[in-house]
Amino acid sequence: MMSLFLQAGGGEGSPNMLMQLLPFLLIIVVFYFFMIRPQVKRQKELRKYRESLKKGDKVVTTGGIYGKVTEVKESHVVIEIAQDVNIKVDKAGIIMDMSDAAKK
Repeated sequence: MMSLFLQAGGGEGSPNMLMQLLPFLLIIVVFYFFMIRPQVKRQKELRKYRESLKKGDKVVTTGGIYGKVTEVKESHVVIEIAQDVNIKVDKAGIIMDMSDAAKK
């Protein structure tokens, strides 16, 4: 077994090494453009949406509760889920607005 490695080792290791690494580099590039980049874009849009919440916006929480924003604070919002029923939800718990839910 060791003799095979010794026989395979030649003076031209540099181009051979590049050809071995090329598929891995291509896989990394494909992962970046098809998985990582779109996810980062969605996260940025969601963060922007959460920062722009205002009174009267219709939202959906991560728990699936639909409601209307009645008060916006620094780190949380108060949502009216029924008449005179308000809950306090962390901004990170807001996933989308009602118009996005209708599209799906």
